[in-house]
Amino acid sequence: MDDSLKIKLYSFTLDCTDPYGLAKFYAALLGWEIPYHDEDFACLGAPGAAQGAYPGITFQKNPAYRPPVWPDEPEAQQQMAHLDFAVNDLEEAVKHAVQCGAAVAQKQFSDGWRVMLDPAGHPFCLCRMKEMIESPHFALL
Repeated sequence: MDDSLKIKLYSFTLDCTDPYGLAKFYAALLGWEIPYHDEDFACLGAPGAAQGAYPGITFQKNPAYRPPVWPDEPEAQQQMAHLDFAVNDLEEAVKHAVQCGAAVAQKQFSDGWRVMLDPAGHPFCLCRMKEMIESPHFALL
């Protein structure tokens, strides 16, 4: 790659019918801030970080959005990606996510993580990673 070319992960974008509503859910879940939103788009970032300084989550309006089915079912809308969140206390993180508006997915496949569904139906995982979080190599804002 040419040294003059700069590429940086800016955000992970989720389609939904209500960008600001979904941004408010993730802001409550993560304790992050919504620096910008309008009818079609919302941006979420780490508190105190300049927009783009730390990768964020963006939400874009798609009136034709259909929630994915999890786990996969033939002929149903499939997930294309999901978010993983490292947590130091899995049960407390699940309780917090539910209080914010998430639902626990009916099917679970591990004791090390919980599959959750956000208010728009996107799957995300809360992953028990206490040892990783407490290591000197893990950066958590």
